[in-house]
Amino acid sequence: MFSNMKRVVRQSKFRHVFGQAAKNDQCYDDIRVSRVTWDSSFCAVNPKFVALIIEASGGGAFLVLPLQKTGRIDKSYPTVCGHTGPVLDIDWCPHNDHVIASGSEDCTVMVWQIPENGLVTSMAEPVVVLEGHSKRVGIITWHPTARNVLLSAGCDNQIVIWNVGTGEAMITLEDMHPDVIYNVTWNRNGSLICTACKDKAIRVIDPRKEMIVAEKEKAHEGARPMRAIFLSNGNVLTTGFSRMSERQLALWNPDNMEEPMTVNEMDTSNGVLLPFYDPDTNVVYLCGKGDSSIRYFEITDEAPYVHFLSTFATKEPQRGMGYMPKRGLDVNKCEIARFYKLHERKCEPIVMTVPRKSDLFQDDLYPDTSGPDHALEAEEWFDGKNGDPILISLKNGYVPGKNREFKVVKKNILDTKNTENSTPANKSASPTPSIKSEAKLEEILKEIKSLKDLVSSQEKRIIKLEEQMSKIAI
Repeated sequence: MFSNMKRVVRQSKFRHVFGQAAKNDQCYDDIRVSRVTWDSSFCAVNPKFVALIIEASGGGAFLVLPLQKTGRIDKSYPTVCGHTGPVLDIDWCPHNDHVIASGSEDCTVMVWQIPENGLVTSMAEPVVVLEGHSKRVGIITWHPTARNVLLSAGCDNQIVIWNVGTGEAMITLEDMHPDVIYNVTWNRNGSLICTACKDKAIRVIDPRKEMIVAEKEKAHEGARPMRAIFLSNGNVLTTGFSRMSERQLALWNPDNMEEPMTVNEMDTSNGVLLPFYDPDTNVVYLCGKGDSSIRYFEITDEAPYVHFLSTFATKEPQRGMGYMPKRGLDVNKCEIARFYKLHERKCEPIVMTVPRKSDLFQDDLYPDTSGPDHALEAEEWFDGKNGDPILISLKNGYVPGKNREFKVVKKNILDTKNTENSTPANKSASPTPSIKSEAKLEEILKEIKSLKDLVSSQEKRIIKLEEQMSKIAI
């Protein structure tokens, strides 16, 4: 009896994680979220922007909004609209907060450079177009530590790894998956990838040796889609369905895939569980498509390994979900995760905090985390080198003011380097001062435009009121 009680009150600083949805004025409203039937998250966020895949007539488009651009989004707000078919997946580059990649039903991958303050006009010209898939491209994911390395997976059951700087397909894995690939993730230093496939197998692959390192057939018995992600210790976490259509969460050791380390049964809902993992705290958040809740678990090194923490529940089901990297969180509020939940017509931030009485920096909640610097150049990685993430402290580097300055410098260094080896479209990037002044100019122009709009709307209002007055006078 007592041993059982002890299990129930397991000590964890994340037992009281508190989730809170943003107030209405902090949401992004009046957005037509994409209705395409594909199980990606439809949303990607970083410390500067939130990107959302939207309904678009005649092609595919996504919105890129500066984080602070909350409220109602005008129908005429500029989009990124170069694809000729619906966009299926988007991913921000971890080493440059202005670079985003997209995969589409038009079989292409495109890489875009977003201006400093967001879009002023719609963007149809990508920096580079990557062509090599013969069917729609549903999965896009950047390498975690090497610059300009991007992975894409398509419904042609192929995985392609690109050097974005040169626009070349460097590695093509074509005979490893007999069916549709549900998801692909990198491990922490990007030396291995892990895939979940419609044939119910999960595979751990060394992409540079083009070889399957570990494989488990029928990781989950059910026929619905699975997901597989790496944890920071190299183990693999999977979500899927049992034969009885119960949703499951399982943990595997790639050195011995015979049996799972543990399997947790959850419920019988049929939405695919999208896992979001925080390597710093070892907490995994499961967001089911069509669910109205986020469940979270802590992963530990001792059995039973997976510990249910709590559920954050709302009334509305989620169409998709974005997950903010650690460096975009507010450490002063003890925020340990932030999600961007997609409804049919809006995007709602959800903040997860660990309530603390002290105002001091909570270093147990914020160990050093992956920063925006890359550890390797693309060529080094393709030559066989590995590099662990370059970690940064969040103690003072991410006070928003300083942060913005720091990132602008970062961006320019990357830009000027980029111009040496990337495609012509990128040649327009110029040295530091002009980008700053361009950004300033853009800001001023935007302000002038919004003032003009305001003046014209007030003029209309005055005319209307005058008309009403004249009617009354009569």
